[in-house]
Amino acid sequence: MKKYMLDLFIKENKQLSDQYSLLILTSPVKLPEILPGQFAEVRVDNSPTTFLRRPISINYVDYTTNELWLLIQKVGDGTRKLCELKTGDVCNLVFPLGNSFTLPADKNSQMLLVGGGVGIAPLLFWGSYLNERGYVCNFLLGGRSKANLLQISEFERFGNVFTTTEDGSSGERGFVTQHSCLSSSNFDYIYTCGPTPMMKAVAAYAAQIKANCEVSLENTMACGIGACLCCVADTTEGHLCVCTEGPVFNITKLKWQI
Repeated sequence: MKKYMLDLFIKENKQLSDQYSLLILTSPVKLPEILPGQFAEVRVDNSPTTFLRRPISINYVDYTTNELWLLIQKVGDGTRKLCELKTGDVCNLVFPLGNSFTLPADKNSQMLLVGGGVGIAPLLFWGSYLNERGYVCNFLLGGRSKANLLQISEFERFGNVFTTTEDGSSGERGFVTQHSCLSSSNFDYIYTCGPTPMMKAVAAYAAQIKANCEVSLENTMACGIGACLCCVADTTEGHLCVCTEGPVFNITKLKWQI
């Protein structure tokens, strides 16, 4: 799939909370084809402590408005600088990078998309993609508190939404793997992104019920093209670069269940 290096422009910067920002970007030219699960390497300008691009999941794409969304959590100088961008500012991206989620052959498949924290980002685009093609989506989103549950109204546009919070401030109290929907439904396909312990727990649940399961890994990816080797994961096929062979992997390819 062809990769591009393009200057996009900030159409809007939505401050979702003190931790999270949603950058809505647009371009004077038509956006290229992008698949759910892919990511962008984003250049950070005017930050003397940031030398490398930041890998950011593509949160959503709207071709009717020519918009690309990036959901960003402020975790360091680079991401904080990105969250300070204003309407009209330039944001340089190398994209689309990596692979994508797998589309089930059967539209009657029961699907669950599980996200935690900023890990929900690629699942919104994936949910919209599935919804457009006639699939029924179920989303299970978790956070430490209500403030960490993001874009709920956006997810509700594309399917059923279940939530958990560790402090019980919204949805069911506990972790996503403790939600009652897991015992009341039989899922055929499970897709997940978020903290590694959460994904491993979801993968274990999927293996238990014999569901097909794909995870989107969030390894550090400095280059995005397999050159720096800092994102390598140990898989059943040897050491693979997450940025080129992933970030989406079927759990059968990972050594989590061994």
